[in-house]
Amino acid sequence: MTTLTTHGPGRTRTPDELRTLAEEAGRELAGAPATEVVAWAARTFGDALAVACSMAGDTVLPHLVSQVAPGVDVLFLETGYHFAETIGTRDALAGVIDARIIDVLPLQSVAEQDAEYGPRLHDRNPTLCCQLRKVDPINAELAGYEAWVTGIRREDNALRANAGVVEWDAAHQMVKVNPLAAWTFDELLEYAGTHQVPVNLLLTDGYPSIGCAPCTRRVEPGEDPRAGRWAGLAKTECGLHL
Repeated sequence: MTTLTTHGPGRTRTPDELRTLAEEAGRELAGAPATEVVAWAARTFGDALAVACSMAGDTVLPHLVSQVAPGVDVLFLETGYHFAETIGTRDALAGVIDARIIDVLPLQSVAEQDAEYGPRLHDRNPTLCCQLRKVDPINAELAGYEAWVTGIRREDNALRANAGVVEWDAAHQMVKVNPLAAWTFDELLEYAGTHQVPVNLLLTDGYPSIGCAPCTRRVEPGEDPRAGRWAGLAKTECGLHL
């Protein structure tokens, strides 16, 4: 068993100060290119800025940020249920960017969770499984930072269609930066190819949105990019961005 901890430097600004920063930047940077948004975040938050990366379609994100903020903390949720391709992508990315990739671990191993809740909790109660293996660990980690950068894109689904490039994250009481909000899937792949950024091989094998292996299937042509996540259930988000 591990302990939920944080690697960040802690917060020096109050929630009100952070919210004001987010609201002002959200207006001023609304139409700005991703590099400008990232430069603002790096300049404003320094080492109190973290990047969240699932090692799916968002490996472009830490590459982009590390160009402006070398050594930036990149948080990877190691749920214990990832595809082998996802772990391979994490390892490949670590070798080509100037960043500190941090494995964010749940409180319990998969075996310990199975012992307490029964095997395959993700089938019986996927919301609880996500809470234990994703939401609780990232919440503990984010407490040490003032802002986080995510790979949210507006084309992902209806819930993200109005995402701003800088937003106030009320749930975490911090600034949320979404520099790729206006990017398309094709633009991600183009950037990755141009800059030789490792990408998850599943992206070109019918998985435009990649989560844990037991809860992700291939997407049929014409389906929503996230249709393969928790297929057959009303659930569409793990809870990190709600």
